Amino acid sequence: MKKIFIPATRTEVWKAFLASPSHWKKGYSAMSLAYCWQEAEGFPASILGVLKRSTDKLFTDIELLMAFPEYKVSLPGGSAASQNDIFVLSKGNDQLISIMVEGKVSESFGPPVSEWFRNPSPGKKERLGFLCNKLGLEQTLLSNIRYQLLHRTVSAIIEAERFHAPNAMMLVHSFSQSNEWFDDFAVFASLFKIEAELDRIYSAGDIGGINLYLGWVKGEEEYLQREPANENLIGTVTARKCGCCGHHEIGIEADAGEYVPLKPGMKVEIKD
Repeated sequence: MKKIFIPATRTEVWKAFLASPSHWKKGYSAMSLAYCWQEAEGFPASILGVLKRSTDKLFTDIELLMAFPEYKVSLPGGSAASQNDIFVLSKGNDQLISIMVEGKVSESFGPPVSEWFRNPSPGKKERLGFLCNKLGLEQTLLSNIRYQLLHRTVSAIIEAERFHAPNAMMLVHSFSQSNEWFDDFAVFASLFKIEAELDRIYSAGDIGGINLYLGWVKGEEEYLQREPANENLIGTVTARKCGCCGHHEIGIEADAGEYVPLKPGMKVEIKD
């Protein structure tokens, strides 16, 4: 993956980086998350309120420094990276904090480890061993834990190490008004002696020299109703090499600066 990033000037830019563009729909987490974060000046109000209510001084004056949508973190044991919905590098109490944000509405956290690890390949054995080592957890405790929660949390730790940040957080930003899948998050948090509640940030302790935090924040219902605006994208059709896989793709280099790949089903108006 290329290490050069450009600012997202509008919410539609987020769609280009999704692993599955079909998830870009009204009421889905990808669109709800994108509109919520793109419109915020820094952290969205729902998250900032929970952070500031924490008794930890780390979050009293927390500041968002950079946010990267659909951020991939490479893991041992295969070519598939952990594609995190948002990676946030922030600062609080004069310390850096690496935050991986997982957006949710009705989507689960993927299969439990017992299912994902059935008849495991050597790659899966290597990966699960790596995740357990990073989190300081025994594999025998993970049978009912959702696999996605493990690698999202480890992603936060990996980026904390890379940026020499002493703090890491895995934060679920859920727009489900019935708190779907919170029970699975609570079971995961219990591995770190946490009795999880909604709209709370918890310390999970020192994990390999990194202060790890876990949290669940309920997003505003209004973002479930957002849908793409009928705005015109003005730019020039051009080609480039994809930063993820290296193939050449056709897209539009917008006058505002961003590059938008052309996907099947897009409607375009061509002018000389």
